[in-house]
Amino acid sequence: MGFRILVIEDNEQNMYLMHFLLEAKGHVVIQALDGEEGIRKAIEGNPDVILLDIQLPGMDGYEIARIIRSTSGLETIPVIAVTSYAMPGDREKVMAAGATDYIEKPINPATFVDQISIHFPV
Repeated sequence: MGFRILVIEDNEQNMYLMHFLLEAKGHVVIQALDGEEGIRKAIEGNPDVILLDIQLPGMDGYEIARIIRSTSGLETIPVIAVTSYAMPGDREKVMAAGATDYIEKPINPATFVDQISIHFPV
């Protein structure tokens, strides 16, 4: 059974890879290229999980996570930061903004879907 996964990512190559891996496992992928579009699609699309890049144009992923967490109906959706921010303290900063989990880029295609599947609804 596939899940609805919103991917908020501005890099075309990263978006393509995540979309390909998720779709290959039977999931429906909703794409958003920036924060405003991502928030709108989260509200309209009823995703089961949100994958969120942190370094986005305009509104960064920290702000997007805070908005998602404060929006009625979205506050319990798992938000997984998928980011190249991997310095000491970056994980804690992402989690403090409201992310449920954190995956470093570049993603590992062999383990990526398994890493996020622990957050799928039961």
